[in-house]
Amino acid sequence: MLGSGTTGRVLVTGARGMLGGQLLADAPQGLSPVGTDRSAEGRVSGLEHHGGVDLTVADAVERLFDCIDDLVGVIHPAAYTAVDKAEEEPGLARAVNAAAAQIVARACASRGLPLVVVSTDFVFDGTGERPYREDDAPNPTSVYGATKLEGEQLALAANPGRTAIVRTQWLYGPGGNHFPGTMLRLASERDQLRVVSDQVGSPTSTLELSPALWDVLVRGAAGVYHAACEGRASWYDLAVATLAEAGVTGVKVDPCTTDEFPRPAKRPAYSVLDCSKLAALRGAPLAPWREALARFLAHERA
Repeated sequence: MLGSGTTGRVLVTGARGMLGGQLLADAPQGLSPVGTDRSAEGRVSGLEHHGGVDLTVADAVERLFDCIDDLVGVIHPAAYTAVDKAEEEPGLARAVNAAAAQIVARACASRGLPLVVVSTDFVFDGTGERPYREDDAPNPTSVYGATKLEGEQLALAANPGRTAIVRTQWLYGPGGNHFPGTMLRLASERDQLRVVSDQVGSPTSTLELSPALWDVLVRGAAGVYHAACEGRASWYDLAVATLAEAGVTGVKVDPCTTDEFPRPAKRPAYSVLDCSKLAALRGAPLAPWREALARFLAHERA
């Protein structure tokens, strides 16, 4: 456990990504997130898989850890997240999602460091009828889900007792490419949209998730946790809510089925996550998804 008042540096992988960037912005007082990529002004902007350090190369990761003074923990959101493309590039997806997680975990283990690994609802097959708990049996149906599950298992085994796996889902947030942004862009170009209505999950803002990940690290939690905004919605529900919260009118949104909008990777039909374990750890759940969406859109307008 780092505990409140702990000072030091925390390595955030994938810090140029949507979630990684938010983690940099939300670091608790006394903890400085660091990486290897720097802007022209010299400001630390975070670690990238294709930037200063290749996380799939053990020696490179070891050198990285050695060059960070006062390192007290690691948050690892870096991942291969191109769900459909992963079906064509399973080797690369496995290297980034599984092998890199193991390498980072081993580097943490040799130094006694806590590690938080961000994972996904895609480890489940989506055939359930109630929110998935942490102890429900995974059964991924895509390369992305399978490689993320392997990364979970390898990281837990490599750094036992000091690794927390945090599964989340349906992410959107500042600085990223995401579903609400796509809906708003399309709504500016068309007067009618068709959106899948038979996939159900919990839309989750990085503005809500990022502080939760910091809490997991600071509290020294280990094992598997689920973290998503409260409630459930379909992609159709999220599209309708996004346009309504943004004040967009004159655009008709029609529901369609997954079969009418086929993709290379199979998506879970139902992947709502039971986040009560994390709520007990933090003393509160993440915000309801509609409330979180309104907050995000207000953030974007500011």
